[in-house]
Amino acid sequence: MIIDLDGRSSDSPFVESIYWARSIGGGSFTSIAATQWEMVITKQKGKVTLSLRGPETKASPSPIPEDAEFLGITFKHSIFMPSLPVYKLVDKEIHLPETGRNSFQLFGDTWEFPTCENAEVFVDRLIRKDLLAHDLVVDGILQGRPQDMSLRSIQRRFLHVTGLTYKTIQQIERARQALSLLQKGAPILDTAYQLGYFDQPHFTRSLKLYAGKTPVQILQANGQNDVVFLQDEIHSQSYD
Repeated sequence: MIIDLDGRSSDSPFVESIYWARSIGGGSFTSIAATQWEMVITKQKGKVTLSLRGPETKASPSPIPEDAEFLGITFKHSIFMPSLPVYKLVDKEIHLPETGRNSFQLFGDTWEFPTCENAEVFVDRLIRKDLLAHDLVVDGILQGRPQDMSLRSIQRRFLHVTGLTYKTIQQIERARQALSLLQKGAPILDTAYQLGYFDQPHFTRSLKLYAGKTPVQILQANGQNDVVFLQDEIHSQSYD
């Protein structure tokens, strides 16, 4: 099971949020669909691993490492790695090789594992090394600013930078918002109407695909700690 689950926002223009957690024993969870990629540092039995975890296009089961500590850095949609496009990470994760107890290899360089306190300093170093880039077109569209580009060019840009189409990002984020409202006790029909779902069957299919539960199941689980939100719903997870 997961305990000591917490997170914070970040003042870095590249980082959406920082979160951390600790597990006791093992178990499993349902990982909720997510539209952003992240770096996750896992400490377990004296071993430290840094993983690059891509966006997730559907809810899927995943094991909980036994007796481990986790630190996650979730990046904004418009941030990507030129040397490893996010589309290669969709529904996947890559574990980076260690070089020592406190360091790992990334694109030929040795790096110290970041901590919660120096995560932004670590990200700034990645930026100075040109290992992270900021796409202004994707950023502008997500903030509602029109772009002088064809729809096809915009779609290619989104796929390259985020690994997802703009429509997929909208669908997943809407489902996550619906999950949040239901968790707060909002009625199913009101939630579906508020978020613009075509009808209740469409709403149910969307929640089942992206959250792993139907709206009724989410309401039934409400108040039982069955669905847990990390860092203000940035990386939601449903625990069994």
